[in-house]
Amino acid sequence: MNERVDVDMFFDPICPWAWLTSRWLLEVERVREVDVRFRVMSLSVLNQGRQLSEQYQELMRTGWGPVRVCIAVQQRYGSDALRTLYTALGTRIHLGKEKLGPELYRAALTDAGLDPALAAAAEDTGLDAALRESHEAGMRPVGTEVGTPVVHAPGPDGRPVAFFGPVVTPAPKGEAAGRLWDGVLLVAGTPGFFELKRSRDLDPIFD
Repeated sequence: MNERVDVDMFFDPICPWAWLTSRWLLEVERVREVDVRFRVMSLSVLNQGRQLSEQYQELMRTGWGPVRVCIAVQQRYGSDALRTLYTALGTRIHLGKEKLGPELYRAALTDAGLDPALAAAAEDTGLDAALRESHEAGMRPVGTEVGTPVVHAPGPDGRPVAFFGPVVTPAPKGEAAGRLWDGVLLVAGTPGFFELKRSRDLDPIFD
């Protein structure tokens, strides 16, 4: 029997593609010997100093709030609580189309069975050092030319591999999720392999 392996996925809760990848990984847990731990990266950190459209700049300004709340929850309650909060946030942000802000954060914290007062962490710049540390841990193996999702996993030979993606919609279910996992690990574990891409012609499909 194969031993279960730990896989880290670095997410920003505002990213719909990361949300889809996270739902895929939860399916992978069901059909492969994999345990997923969700960890925080930040598109707001990643895009500091870059030339962006005004609309995207506004999203990045707002984006500090939810990742700070995630860091606060991880610090107080640990990784399992962060996992639960991510599901609560993503459900409201991506399925419910709710506006980022204190009301959403309080509601998601309540959904996750956590202290809703932690919504105040959205404005706490004192959390930014820990946020940047988590972000750097996620991005260091893959560089800064990518965003989220980033996945760290043991490769086919057991040595660690890290990669951006997969970007997929809708999230595969059941054995289809497992087959995609097998393929992703195969290419990510191939020395010198860097990119496989095609034009994206679908918006995120949430089901």
